[in-house]
Amino acid sequence: MNLAKIRGGAGDITKPDLNARIQDNLYLAVNSDWISKAKIPADRPLISSFSEIDLKIEKELMNDLADFASGKKVLPDIPNFDKAIEVYKLAKDFAKRDADDFQPAQADLETLINLKDVDDVKQNLAKLFLRFSFPFLFEVEPDRKNTKTNSLSFDRNSLILPDTTSYQSPSAKQLLDVWQKQTENLLKMAGVEEAAKKYATDAIALDAKIVKVVKSAEERADDVALYNPIKTNEFEERTSSLNLGQLLEQLFEKKPNYVVVREPKFLDHFNELFNQESFDELKGWLISIFINKAAAFLSEEFRQAAFPFKQATYGQKELPSQEKEAYYKANNLFDDVIGVYYGRTYFGEDAKADVEDMIHRMIDVYEQRITNNEWLSPATKEKAITKLRALVLKIGYPNKIDHVYDLFQVIPANEGGNLYSNQANIREVSLKHNFDKLYKPVDRSEWYMPGNLINACYDPQRNDITFPAAILEAPFYDINASRATNYGGIGVVIAHEISHAFDNNGAKYDEFGNMKNWWTKEDFAEFEKRTQAEIDLFDGIKYGPVTLNGKQIVSENIADQGGLTAGIEANKNEHGDMKELFENYARIWASKESPEIIKTIAAFDVHAPGPVRVNVQVQCQPEFYKAFNVQEGDGMWLDPAKRVVIW
Repeated sequence: MNLAKIRGGAGDITKPDLNARIQDNLYLAVNSDWISKAKIPADRPLISSFSEIDLKIEKELMNDLADFASGKKVLPDIPNFDKAIEVYKLAKDFAKRDADDFQPAQADLETLINLKDVDDVKQNLAKLFLRFSFPFLFEVEPDRKNTKTNSLSFDRNSLILPDTTSYQSPSAKQLLDVWQKQTENLLKMAGVEEAAKKYATDAIALDAKIVKVVKSAEERADDVALYNPIKTNEFEERTSSLNLGQLLEQLFEKKPNYVVVREPKFLDHFNELFNQESFDELKGWLISIFINKAAAFLSEEFRQAAFPFKQATYGQKELPSQEKEAYYKANNLFDDVIGVYYGRTYFGEDAKADVEDMIHRMIDVYEQRITNNEWLSPATKEKAITKLRALVLKIGYPNKIDHVYDLFQVIPANEGGNLYSNQANIREVSLKHNFDKLYKPVDRSEWYMPGNLINACYDPQRNDITFPAAILEAPFYDINASRATNYGGIGVVIAHEISHAFDNNGAKYDEFGNMKNWWTKEDFAEFEKRTQAEIDLFDGIKYGPVTLNGKQIVSENIADQGGLTAGIEANKNEHGDMKELFENYARIWASKESPEIIKTIAAFDVHAPGPVRVNVQVQCQPEFYKAFNVQEGDGMWLDPAKRVVIW
């Protein structure tokens, strides 16, 4: 049996095995029946425990939005909910979208086509930047060295393929060909005939140059390395080919003293990437990205024509129905508003109180584990506990909705509005709203996840953990289930997010979210040694068509390890059935995926695939061996010397 199989259990973890024993493969023993029966929806690239909840929530909210739009239900007393319903109506009216065809986006396309040279871009850059996607981005966010204040970050935009590593894949040329043909077809549908091929070809040429000077997903997984502040006058010199200094003057009431550069190498090459000699490539990129994005807000014909690249990249068989499309558009533009509606309507106070109690129990468990830790010094323990106790909890949905939604103006169809124009205006308002924050105090009450999102997160710059209402459902959480089952679900998820405060990135921020070293030199050296062991544990594991990159996924694996360990500890304290915990831990990561999405996600995701998260992490837990009497020679046995424990 090779090492890759030993790390993750015996057998092919991507295929069901109804005869699998827990001792040989926990994930398959628990989930094979589900995998064999589960069907991937035609409009999705995978099905999982997460997406099953999402499908349920999607159905509930689609029905509700349809009833609000038709007048069957009275609009709830939630600020800006009426605007969300107006967008829903515009998105659902495919008769009007089809009749309008490309007309709503015609003026914007002509703006880009009429660009004559790089001076034309520079003279109109502020207007263009707020309206269209560029190969570079600005974002205002809490400064990592002083999170009471905001700073301006500069970054590159997304590549055509998922990651820099995707361009070394055997399928890279095929995918780029699909993208080029799709782009040419969309442009021709928009009335661009002769220049369509050149625009798409030039876009790919610029993309190829950018790929060579930007970080991979593995490199971007090092959060601290994305903080590279430089003085504004130096930034202006290094972006003089497009005169970004003038852009800063136009976007902000006064220019910042410094700009935080996320990708220094990209900045180093900025002037050679964007200049008069390469103007055609920039113009082709702007037009090609524009037409691919705009298609989603136009007619059904355009929506279908923009599907081939996504289909090739994700393995999704067909587009969502027009009814789902309407829900997705409203939810994407008004996610916080709809999330609050979902939370108020479907999330019970009893469940919230129970989950909050579990969070506090997990924090107590974590404090005890830090106190009893054998490799940390008293000084580092004290700092770690201070950070732990400073965690801010965000459960269910926010008490207030972001002010930005008050600024959105949705023009209904009877006043000349359409889906494309409204989303374009909303995007512009959102950018301006973000830029307006630069000289304002950081609002630490902001939520980064809406209440109807099946997820959870830790924010190192605010030192807070967020648990949206949507994830507080079975199999993650069930108020009627045993505590052991819930500890194997939401309990582990809670502790996972707490653990992010002490992963390889979170460990470099203090209790206020400032990037600051609070470790002794010796303790941090030991932490890095254990982090490397976590990298080695996962590196090289085969999962379907991909090989895992241990460094790219290490932060999430550290959080998984700490989360599972703390969940086990909490369950011990309450004398819970350990078998129930491990079985539900396996259940929450059940998934069935297309080969295409496995390859696509592996290129950029900082998470290990769910089945691997299950088996490899439990192989490091002595309680697992005891609960199921796992012996040497069993598929789930991992030599004690190879087991990794950090938290």
